[in-house]
Parts: sequence; C-alpha cells; structure tokens
Amino acid sequence: MRQFAEDEALAEVVREARGTAVRVVRVERLRGGSKKGVYRVHTDGPRPERVIVYSWAEAENFWPGADGVDAAHPFAPASGLVPFLAAQRTLDGLGVRAPAVLLADDSRTRYPADVAVVEDVAGGTLEALLRADPVRASDAMTELAAMLDVMHRQRSAPHGRVDVLERGDLASGESCQGLVLERALGDLAEAAGRDARIGSAAARLQDRLRELAARVAPRGEHGLIHGELGPDHVLVDAAGHPVLIDIEGLMYFDVEWEHVFLKLRFGERYRALSRPGLDPARLDLYTLAMHLSLVAGPLRLLDGDFPHRTVMRQIAEHNADEALALLPR
Repeated sequence: MRQFAEDEALAEVVREARGTAVRVVRVERLRGGSKKGVYRVHTDGPRPERVIVYSWAEAENFWPGADGVDAAHPFAPASGLVPFLAAQRTLDGLGVRAPAVLLADDSRTRYPADVAVVEDVAGGTLEALLRADPVRASDAMTELAAMLDVMHRQRSAPHGRVDVLERGDLASGESCQGLVLERALGDLAEAAGRDARIGSAAARLQDRLRELAARVAPRGEHGLIHGELGPDHVLVDAAGHPVLIDIEGLMYFDVEWEHVFLKLRFGERYRALSRPGLDPARLDLYTLAMHLSLVAGPLRLLDGDFPHRTVMRQIAEHNADEALALLPR
C-alpha cells in the first residue's frame, strides 16, 4: 500500500519556508497528480495562509517503472525538482507566470524526497472557471493566448526539455517529427495489444503514420512549449490572470505539437488560442500520434494502482475512436 506524506514531515518543510512561528493546522492531498504528490497546507501564525507542497517521492508516482529510458529524451517522463526549477526559471524570465517558489530542497534532510513549497494560487483552475463564469474566463483565455505567443516565439535550434539544454546536453532524435513517429509507432504497438479495435486496424494505422511523416519537411528551429497544456493545467489567480502549472515538461519542440494538444483539450474554446502559420503536414501527423498516445498512456497507467480508473478508461476509449476516425475511408 502506498504511503503518502505525513503531516508532520510536511509541517517541517513549510516551517522552513515560512518561518518557525508558523503552525500547520490542516493538510489536503489534492486529486489529479500522477507523477508527484500535491498537498495544500493550511497554516496559522502571524500570517495565516495556504501554500502548496510538491513531493517527488517514489510513492507519489503512479506510472510504471521506466528502466532503461533515456532521461534526456523529450518524451521521457518529465518529473522532478530539477526540471521543475529549470522550467520555472525559464518562464519567469519571459514574464510567463507560474507559481512562485518559496522553498526548493533536494537535501533529503527535512523530507525524504525532493520537495518544493510554492504559492497557492487561490482562484482555481481555468477549466472550472470556463464552466462557472465564461465571461471572466474569456479574459483569462485572451491573456493565456498572449502568454503562449511569448513562449512559442522563443527559438532554439536544438530541441529538448529546458533542463536538458540548460546543462549543455542534447536531446535524443534528429527531428521532432522523427521523435513523434517513433513514439507513435510504439504507442500503436502497445495500444494494439490492449484495445481490440486498435489491434484490428494496426497495420492501417502504421501505414498512415508513415505516410503522414513522409510529408513533413525539415525544420531548423523550435519554439518553447508547455507540452501538456489543458485547462486543468492553468490556474487563475484572484485578479483573473492565468498561471501555468505542471511545467516540468517545458521544452523546445515543434509548436504544432502544443497546438494539437490545446485543440484536443480546449475543444470549441481553442479558437481563442489558435494561430495562423502552423504547418498542416505536422498537424496531421501529430494529431494521429497524440490520439494514439492517449490510448496507450492511460491503459499503461491502469496497469498499476492509479485510483481514478474510470476517467483513464474513458480517455483511452475516446481517443481510440478519434484515431480510427482519422484513417482514410
């Protein structure tokens, strides 16, 4: 059985961040994280407040082990204090808001894992605001679009996660489209063994992936993307401004990969985020690849003890439908 963070261990970390006079009065483990634990800690003292604690303890990661995976690969599991801090520094330097870091500690002396204490952005998710107050949410969407413009205009010749490039390493793969094709073929093989419909169409899907990849022309520069930006990965602060979270996968890559995910997650509201000038050949390849990833990934997660199983199964089934619908008639 998984053992999550104990209140007293979190309290020590929070006192280090906010002062010894702070007293922890309540701890909530927030739902949704699959690679790290996210805890809201309520404090009392001279300045009662709430903070968020990220824990990258092994017990907080629900994904199956990734032995032998190249950690510098752009699609390697992006988790940990190092990629988080590199991403936070990069976004902060661009004026793109992410939660402020109050404490980062990899010493394992106060807490038995890498840990960070960050501000608690009090306004909830953009996903919730879109449902509750579409008018106010539209202002946040406009600002989010501007933030993405700033990110996507950043240029790098090499592709890869920002923490990898920051330390002077090169990411795997000669091109983004090659990496996406390689991943999609792997996802297809995995999904085919778990979903009968995908299995029956596996040969046609493989041919289609290779056909779409052959249409993509080389490219020499890449933009800065979040990599997994849905409305649940955007918080809205008390003033209505968007704040990006789950930023560990921040990387230089084809911006079309970001736009495919944005369109998938924002649906009809994607119009506020869409931009001209995207490469249609990349969009076609990346759309099919993304759907296959969202079949294989959730089914892989269900091999373990991830608690929110119905949602994962629904994601896999929906994306299997979408992938099959992209096959030529």
